[in-house]
Amino acid sequence: MVRIGKLNRDAGKKNPLSGGVALVTGGSRGIGRAIAHRLASLGASISICGRDFATLEESAQSVAKIGVPVHFQTADVTKSADVTDLVVKTEMKLGQITILVNNAGIGLFGPAHEKTEADWDRVLDTNLKSVFLVSRAVAPSMIRRGSGDIVNISSLAGKNTFAGGGIYCASKWGVVGLSGCMAEDLREQGVRVSVICPGSVATEFSTRGAKDTSKALSPEDVAHAVEAIVTQNPRSFLSEIHLRPLRKP
Repeated sequence: MVRIGKLNRDAGKKNPLSGGVALVTGGSRGIGRAIAHRLASLGASISICGRDFATLEESAQSVAKIGVPVHFQTADVTKSADVTDLVVKTEMKLGQITILVNNAGIGLFGPAHEKTEADWDRVLDTNLKSVFLVSRAVAPSMIRRGSGDIVNISSLAGKNTFAGGGIYCASKWGVVGLSGCMAEDLREQGVRVSVICPGSVATEFSTRGAKDTSKALSPEDVAHAVEAIVTQNPRSFLSEIHLRPLRKP
């Protein structure tokens, strides 16, 4: 009996998210893909979404090699109908969502007074409205169960300002503010809401200028922060993580 118990404990340590279901938006590349891989390696079933089917399919196949169930579908997370369909199909195929990572995002830089209304709508809808829509769709089932993790990927641009960052910073400051308020709304329901603010990450993501990518964060660094949040003792939560490169790019 002791030996079996030890094996069970060891299995739990190796796969602490076994039985869980993680939905990662923007999961076809970069940070989202790294997060999906990390959560799969911890035992969670994975659902990812994106807009490019071919890239999304390749990412899903890569995650599936880890040995967990994977669902993927194209979705525009700025549209409530797409979000509803994504959540319904994820839960039909994998079970109720226990972890949501709102990662979908875009960058657009330059003086705010030179940008168009369409520019504003595109960035704010993708980076901020999507967090609201997907969180709203997932929260009710988490509240009913009395547990769940919502992890929102913001940026250090959500804590600082810089020339040319008007629209982007507005969206990321919004994510930080929304996350903090959601955390207060949901903590008594047993649902943890956290926000990660990474500095420069070496991905395909549009940047505001040339940087030394050898000194930048990697997508896996952000995935490690997500792991720290979702494996935290259930009586506590990491509300906000600032993630910086050791050396400035």
